[in-house]
Amino acid sequence: MFYFGMLALAVGLGLPIAVLSAAIGQGKVGAAAMEGIARQPEAAGKIQIAMIIALALIESLVIYSLVMFFMLSPKLPDTAKVLEILTK
Repeated sequence: MFYFGMLALAVGLGLPIAVLSAAIGQGKVGAAAMEGIARQPEAAGKIQIAMIIALALIESLVIYSLVMFFMLSPKLPDTAKVLEILTK
């Protein structure tokens, strides 16, 4: 019972937390890059390359979370199994 509860919690909250954290991180990276380009327009190319690399690394963490979501979702019990466990 505890296993299924923790599994449901991980599947249900893991991906949304990863997505929200990545969205905040990507927003901060974008804002910092725009601020850097505004301060030094001649370095825009280098800043943009660094920004794209940072965004790709942040997005890869979300993709790993999505893969884990799809790996853990089939391990969740169906409704009949949950009702059987709860009635005991």
